[in-house]
Amino acid sequence: MALAPTIARAYNFGSSWEENAPLSDEQHAAITALAQVASDRPLPSHLTGSSGKEDAPHIDEQLGHAAADFYKWYSDLESAMKSETEEKYRQYVNTLTGHLNTCDGILEQQLDDTLLLFDDLQMQHQAVATKTKTLHDSCDRLVLEKDRLAEFANTLKSKLVYFDELETIATQFYSAAMSVDNEQFPSLLKRLDDCIIFISSNPQYADSGVYLLKFKQLQSRAIGMMRSHVQSVMKKTTAQVHAALKEGTALSEGIETSVLYVRFKAAASEMKPLMEALESRTKLTEYALFLSDCQTLYCEQRLLLVQGVVQQRISEYAKREELPPFTRSGCAYLMQACQFEHQLFVHFFPSSSSEASKLASLTEPLCTVLYDALRPKFIHETRIDLLCELVDILKFEVLEEQLNRKGDPVAGLRPTIMRILADVQERLTFRVQTYVRNEVANYLPLAEDLDYPAKLMKQSESSASEEGAISEGMDGLYPPLVKTLACLSKLYRCLEPTIFTGLAQRQFRHECYLILKNSCTCYLFQRGSKLVVKKSSEMDGQLFLIKHLLVLREQITPFDIDFAVTHKELDFAHVLDHLRRILRGQASVFDFTSRTSLARTFSPRVLENQVDAKKELEKGLKLTCEQFIMSVTKLTVEPMLSFVTKVTAVRVSVSANRALKDQAFATPEKVAEVISKVDCSLKEELPNVISKMNLYLPNPYTRSILLKPMKSNVVEAYSQVLNIVEAEYSQDDIKTSPIISITELQAHLDSLG
Repeated sequence: MALAPTIARAYNFGSSWEENAPLSDEQHAAITALAQVASDRPLPSHLTGSSGKEDAPHIDEQLGHAAADFYKWYSDLESAMKSETEEKYRQYVNTLTGHLNTCDGILEQQLDDTLLLFDDLQMQHQAVATKTKTLHDSCDRLVLEKDRLAEFANTLKSKLVYFDELETIATQFYSAAMSVDNEQFPSLLKRLDDCIIFISSNPQYADSGVYLLKFKQLQSRAIGMMRSHVQSVMKKTTAQVHAALKEGTALSEGIETSVLYVRFKAAASEMKPLMEALESRTKLTEYALFLSDCQTLYCEQRLLLVQGVVQQRISEYAKREELPPFTRSGCAYLMQACQFEHQLFVHFFPSSSSEASKLASLTEPLCTVLYDALRPKFIHETRIDLLCELVDILKFEVLEEQLNRKGDPVAGLRPTIMRILADVQERLTFRVQTYVRNEVANYLPLAEDLDYPAKLMKQSESSASEEGAISEGMDGLYPPLVKTLACLSKLYRCLEPTIFTGLAQRQFRHECYLILKNSCTCYLFQRGSKLVVKKSSEMDGQLFLIKHLLVLREQITPFDIDFAVTHKELDFAHVLDHLRRILRGQASVFDFTSRTSLARTFSPRVLENQVDAKKELEKGLKLTCEQFIMSVTKLTVEPMLSFVTKVTAVRVSVSANRALKDQAFATPEKVAEVISKVDCSLKEELPNVISKMNLYLPNPYTRSILLKPMKSNVVEAYSQVLNIVEAEYSQDDIKTSPIISITELQAHLDSLG
């Protein structure tokens, strides 16, 4: 078993030898020739004798002996060959075995020695590898340490730069040659800002507070230099423009080409690098405050120059123009001035151009000039139409159209325009109140105002005009109604509640309520109706009232407003009850914690009462229509209604056993008289009523609404009388009463309208 590895190594060695030392062709040919020579063996001598004729008789015997000899020879030969071959190989095997034994001993010894050498070599290699790895690790650690130290040194150096800059920057700032116009000033300012930012964000460094204070002092000096420069340029430019204005050349060709703007644009170009550097640092508080100071100074200087020019132009417009054109011209001129000022402001402060509030200190005084010029004019204006026109100009032309279209440059004008508009609306509402009080609530009608129905007859051909617009010169309507509708339409257009909220909307609703209240609930139409009754008839008065209430309701329907107003009142009704309880000893005057204390006793209750003028209008219209329907019903079937009432009273009295026709009021003759009177009314009075309704109420739908309950009442009265007659009177009695059937009555009523 111990030789197995050795044999395997030997076999591997032999195979390797055969592969590495192959035989040549000549060597292979020699081996083949030797093999052929060794394989040619001669026959034995006893088998190679000569044969003659004398031996012929014995050929068969000889052949027999020859075959036997041959087989014997062959067997011996085969045995010899086998023995010879085996011996050769046996010797070869023995030789090889000897060699193998020798080789195995040698190889085993050599292999053991080799393995020992390999083990030793491996141990040495491992030791070298360990030392190499240790060396590499040490080198890597040293390299990392070197890099870390180098990075730390660089970082320390980069941070120390900010501290080292103090002396350099201070030297340059305090140099006599340093000024804001110096080309090195922006870069020096940037270095100073970087140092301040770095030290401010790292207060943990040693002496950072001292360095920060010194850098801040340098920054203050830099800002002071810039402030002095800006003031110098601004005041110098202002002085130049003042000098040009005194010479009279500034405004010769209009405000847009005057030196008011040309010279300031030149100054803006001069200060452009400084302003760009300043606006890029607005994240820092010091620079933001300084920029704000510069903008304030700019607005102050511009206001000194522009305000006088604007006042002069506005005064010229005010002298030569009426209020509406003056409003247009003044607003247009002021918007033009605001646009030019905004453009000039952009030249000075490009990054601040979108902030309209920055120009407020300049635009507000300019806008105040227009406000001061307009207010005395519209505050004394008494014409409602002109005030309405002024509202339209301010609200639609100026606010909605021009200001929205021009955007930010004129945004500073909006508060002033809104203020002017609010004042004009206040003046308008005051004038409307006065107008309603004088021309509506306290209206004294003339004779021709109450000439009904003659007034409507003249207008019968143009009755359709009620569907059109109402004007103060329109005939056929009571003048206070026309004035009421005119005021409402003007007020609605000028104070549209969808645009104004809060106080303006409440004020608008209150004014509309007052107008409608003065027209309805103050008995304005009732007074007119009573006057018409005195002059014409009760029916004319009722139709007069219905007509005007309907027109009023129709005309206010398009107004998308709430006519309800909440009134607050103080209620002291509970005070008496509290005093009684105190006098009875049920409560103490000095008990300030009780519900019945003195403080609570005399504390009033606040009651809220909501009044809706529209609902009151509907209520008044409904009541008037009901009264008219009952009047027409009584006019037509009053005898029948009286007869039915008496019959009902008789039937519930003690004399109910007597026949109805035995009663004095119910004799056949009396019944016939009642029916005759009603028939006469149906043929004469009712057509007259319908004719008047056509005159006062040209709308067929409105007439049908009123006629329907009238017809129903007539049919109901007729039905009750017919039932009584059929139940209480004989055929002969009925024949004496010319009463018609219900079908005939309904056909007659339908034919009337």
